[in-house]
Amino acid sequence: MIDIFDFYNKMERNNIMLSFKGGVTSELLTSILQIMESKLDNLEEQPKTKKKVFNVLVECLQNLYHHIDEAPYGENPLGGNSAIFMICRHEDHYSINTGNFIMAANVKILRERIDAVNAMDKEELKEYYKIVLNNGEMSNKGGGGLGIIDIARKSGQKLEYSFQQVDDATSFFSLNVKVAQ
Repeated sequence: MIDIFDFYNKMERNNIMLSFKGGVTSELLTSILQIMESKLDNLEEQPKTKKKVFNVLVECLQNLYHHIDEAPYGENPLGGNSAIFMICRHEDHYSINTGNFIMAANVKILRERIDAVNAMDKEELKEYYKIVLNNGEMSNKGGGGLGIIDIARKSGQKLEYSFQQVDDATSFFSLNVKVAQ
């Protein structure tokens, strides 16, 4: 039997405000955003911080919803669009952590995109955002490639990420975004 009290204590020690593992739907995202808006209001967070956290959370959750790939059958009994995310509050920042399965063939492109975004300063990100926005190219999942750029711009931080190979065709992508208070 799972020791739920131990699990609760671990969540408290790690300042986890909200965590979820499972299928990602538009209804779930709406509910999560409502819950987090309420939690941020209850914490009486500064309006500027609340707006940054909320905007980054929206982008991260939209990326999960729109860019998740099918998981290998044995890795994901819930279905192909299962993911995990956590929102943590620390003394000087919030962290938004997401994880989802992606096709191994997409790892190189995503890594290059994040590394390029991480290499840019604030002004370069602003210009790059305009270029991508005006380019008008859409991915096969309907996105224009603005999500990662927007997350970096709104958080004002470098994006931390990793890829863990699951099998020859699939990897697990983890993203950690810090938002200063």
